[in-house]
Formats: sequence, C-alpha cells, structure tokens
Amino acid sequence: MSEVQDRPTVADVAADLVAMWKAGEFDASGEKYWAADVVSYENAPPGADMAEIRGVEGVRAKGEWWNANHEVHGVEVEGPFINGDQFAVRFKMDITPKGGERTTLDEIAVYAIRDGKIAEERFFY
Repeated sequence: MSEVQDRPTVADVAADLVAMWKAGEFDASGEKYWAADVVSYENAPPGADMAEIRGVEGVRAKGEWWNANHEVHGVEVEGPFINGDQFAVRFKMDITPKGGERTTLDEIAVYAIRDGKIAEERFFY
C-alpha cells in the first residue's frame, strides 16, 4: 500500500475522535490528532483572547486554561456529521465556570482534516 492508502479517512478520524470524546478523553484526542500547524477558532471577536490560536502548544494551552477554569459535570456528544474533508459534532456540556453559575454550553464544532490530522477546528455557540 502507498502512504496515502495507509492514512485514515476523514470518517475513520471522526469516528475515533467521537469515541474518545464520549469516553472523556479530550486531552488525549488532541495529542493524537492535532496537526503541528493546527488552527483553532473560537466564537469571539477578532483579536480577543483565544479568538484564533495557532499550533499545538497554543491549542494545548487553551485546553489547559479551559480545564482550570471550568468544572465539567457531564458531556453529550452527537455526530460526527461528515462532509468531504470536514466533520461537525454537537457538544452539550453541563459546566460550572469558576466563580460562576452552573449552566449548559451547547456548541457545534467543525473540524477540517488534512493528512489524517486536525488542521482546523471552529467552535460555534
């Protein structure tokens, strides 16, 4: 087989990621699938903190910040919904922000896959 044939399909990556997320393995999923030049976009005004994060180290730091500032009581994951080299997932999270009130975060995440890795992630909420 050629190197291209050995690479997982978008459906393979999406299915594995969703299984990992359903198991609560959010950090491990990133370490396994982020491309070195991954870009993460949050629903924030341009120039705001974390509106656009580039690279594995930056995206990892964003996750560490999230974990340090939120207590997660539960997560539901729906999907994946695949279209070409992208897929979407719906996350419903029961969270309490540090110093805040318990709430439900309902968001859609869209992932672009390149060479079997997450090249881009966008969050809509």
